Amino acid sequence: MSKSKRLLELMLTVNRKRKFTVKQLAQEFGVSTRTILRDLQELSELGVPLYSKVGPHGGYQVLKERILPPIAFSEEEAVAIFFAIHALRHYSSLPFSAEASSVLKKFTQFMSQDVRDRIEQMKNRVDFITPTRQASSPYLPVLLDAAILQNVLRIDYESRDKRADRHIQPIGIYTRNGLWYCRAYCFQNDDIRVFRCDRIHSAVPSATKPRDLWHMHLGNSPSHPIEEQLALFAELNKAGVQACEAEPGLVTQLHIREDGTGWLEGSIAKKDVLYFAKFFIGVGKDVTVKHPPELLDCMKSYLTELSCHYSFS
Repeated sequence: MSKSKRLLELMLTVNRKRKFTVKQLAQEFGVSTRTILRDLQELSELGVPLYSKVGPHGGYQVLKERILPPIAFSEEEAVAIFFAIHALRHYSSLPFSAEASSVLKKFTQFMSQDVRDRIEQMKNRVDFITPTRQASSPYLPVLLDAAILQNVLRIDYESRDKRADRHIQPIGIYTRNGLWYCRAYCFQNDDIRVFRCDRIHSAVPSATKPRDLWHMHLGNSPSHPIEEQLALFAELNKAGVQACEAEPGLVTQLHIREDGTGWLEGSIAKKDVLYFAKFFIGVGKDVTVKHPPELLDCMKSYLTELSCHYSFS
């Protein structure tokens, strides 16, 4: 058996066994213990997380991280994966920032020089821009693990008006406009709520008994509690359609005609009237809001405030 083939099979074997001795591997592969020791040293240098323990019950074991077997990527696939991870550099916080950096390092280390040169050229010609935020969200890994394992966390959360402890059971985390959010069941409010991750000052395990929320995920859980809704209708020209396509709170209510124009028909929460008033004012004459009257009144009031602020007559 060639050395390269033996190393590959050895990597798969130690990942499967998790705990072993040099003598066991030497017998299984039909080589000397010295050869196995050299092979294990090479695997360790390649990134296989091996741990040795001396003594009568000692040996080697693989740390908790599992190593996937080598996967052959085409040049185009490798470039696609590289830029998918490279695009994450705009985020100040990630739930797997160290791992993302490690993947990029491994990719560039084992790529051929011509592929590296191609990527260097592409770096200046393709990008995925997201707003760079100063806000930090250090508890993303904790929130993500809790969502996967359905654990309850006690968080120190700072909302707009107060700071207090909350007991939450995360459903998932997502990013929007450079900020991270956690959708979770809040035990204090007995409802699904959305929490800004950069406003979480601590997150530790809670003794609160978790609810059975395995069926819930980001795709089917409500993003806000059931509140008073207002019927929305607005006409859009082509530019207005494009503006509303970028607003997650409206895209599901967007209808597009064959000529590219469209309309909004649905509902908005009454508490979000000011938010949408500012949004539609920003869209300008590309949108014509028909109702609700509460939204129209809010837009007029906000425009009056702006006129006073800038001393317009």
